[in-house]
Amino acid sequence: MTEVTDVRALLADVAGIGPFFAVDTGRIAPGEGWVPVGALADPGDPLADRIAAVGTALGTDGRVAASIAFQGFAAQVVAPLFAAVAVHGVLPEASAPPGRPGDRAEAFAEAFAEAFAATLHWRPGGAGPWLWWPGDADRVEPCPEPSGLRTLLTGVLAPVVVAVRARVPVAERVLWGNVASAVASARQLVAAGRPDAAPRAAEVARHLLATPPLAATATVRAPEAPDVGWSFRRRSCCLFHRVPGGGLCGDCVLRGPRGERRTADRGAQDTA
Repeated sequence: MTEVTDVRALLADVAGIGPFFAVDTGRIAPGEGWVPVGALADPGDPLADRIAAVGTALGTDGRVAASIAFQGFAAQVVAPLFAAVAVHGVLPEASAPPGRPGDRAEAFAEAFAEAFAATLHWRPGGAGPWLWWPGDADRVEPCPEPSGLRTLLTGVLAPVVVAVRARVPVAERVLWGNVASAVASARQLVAAGRPDAAPRAAEVARHLLATPPLAATATVRAPEAPDVGWSFRRRSCCLFHRVPGGGLCGDCVLRGPRGERRTADRGAQDTA
């Protein structure tokens, strides 16, 4: 792992891996339409607007649109944070409430995730970056263990999962499966863009995929190129195959062992 001590340097570095890893760090909002991740369910409902926009663009129903909209959001949040931990062993520091004697570790982790979600901003659509970090705290927080990233991602994404399901009746397992897919994709991209960090990326991803809430959504199996060590297969479907002209994703549960489409009960896979 290479050392960084400044949030802007950290995020500028991981942005070089690819578009989904980019986070704007300017002091002034880069355009309009930004909303704190922790406020996605607030009045004005940017989440419902995004689901509707995706449904219109893809010509599909609300359940499919909700899954695809959340999948894009999850990938945008997961990628830079995954790279920060896999490549540098740190996370951006958010201004969390100070701990008090007797506070449980879980309570502090919850407060940190809440502060993080209040600082990180998201903007739907466009060419990106889709995230903006305007925080005044320029320091990074050490995160040497994958469990720290798991706790943060769960704390940030779980309320959005609840908010999506409050608007559209899409299965919780489908949404967490989308997060698992984002983790597996981030692992591949980090390994390709930063080969020296490939073993660490595999370690971090495997931990995330083997522990709740992602463990029930993921299967780690014998490696398929370009993976080394292991490959990922979902246990649920993101529903993209229901988009007119859509197909199966590379990690789809509906793919057979040689990549062919299975004839399994599609409905069961959608809601599992």
